[in-house]
Amino acid sequence: MATRKAYGEALAALGAADPAVVALDAEVSNSTYANKFAGEFPDRYFEMFIAEQQLVAAATGLGVRGYKPFASTFAAFLTRAYDFIRMGAISRADLRLSGSHAGVEIGADGPSQMALEDLAMLRAVHGSTVLYPSDATSAAALVAQMASLSGVSYLRTTRGAYPVLYGPEQDFPVGGSKTLREGDDVLLVGAGVTLHACLAAADQLEDEGIHARVIDCYSLKPIDQAGLRAASEATGGRIVVVEDHHPEGGLGSAVVDALLGAGQTTLQLKHLAVRGMPGSGTGEELMAWAGIDANAIADAARGLAKKG
Repeated sequence: MATRKAYGEALAALGAADPAVVALDAEVSNSTYANKFAGEFPDRYFEMFIAEQQLVAAATGLGVRGYKPFASTFAAFLTRAYDFIRMGAISRADLRLSGSHAGVEIGADGPSQMALEDLAMLRAVHGSTVLYPSDATSAAALVAQMASLSGVSYLRTTRGAYPVLYGPEQDFPVGGSKTLREGDDVLLVGAGVTLHACLAAADQLEDEGIHARVIDCYSLKPIDQAGLRAASEATGGRIVVVEDHHPEGGLGSAVVDALLGAGQTTLQLKHLAVRGMPGSGTGEELMAWAGIDANAIADAARGLAKKG
């Protein structure tokens, strides 16, 4: 299941449990799956059309009136509302944002709709929370937690459908991470779509006798500093961080900041990110072009394992 669909279904369930929850969308609710909420609670759904500034402004106003607003659109289009987001933080508003169709993974839609700056943008907002689930279970759990978060919170969702990695008994505390594979030769850190690529790369490496540890960094801000430090120490500081985002300000920056802040100065780190201007193609083609697919991750890991 796509995490964007899990967002819509979790939001509808949250709406049934809490009458204070309201939803807003910018005329893409069939893609963000906010239409699930709209169908069940039409009196608590607000269609803002292609006016992203008004989307955030209205959500802020609803929050001031005591509601719990969730506002969704394509992640790329939140750039149009950035001033309203930063002003929400200045005003100490509780604002919940969901951005779908992130990264080159969206494929044929082309670069105008590929959010490749959103993580940096939202991480820079004062007091913000930035979440990036990799499967339906974690997405639903994080949506539920957003209802009680203070300040600006952001959920980045993926267009494509990917395997469910976690059972319903799993908890996903804000500021946490998950270790999906154990290993001491190299650490692979991903989030969202790149976590699945990390798992596929770990399978390749295991066949070659290289034991990779894989971490799901679903919470980028706050980030699991202690967990990353422990994983880095267990793998000799040999780390591959991979993200479907520009290299500036996203997952790689968050991981490096956390490790340096924890006193880790001996690192052999490779950062895989989208460094060129993408075109249009399939998600698989574009991830391979960007060097963030399983083969690229495995190649980077091999180089570190040999040095180690």
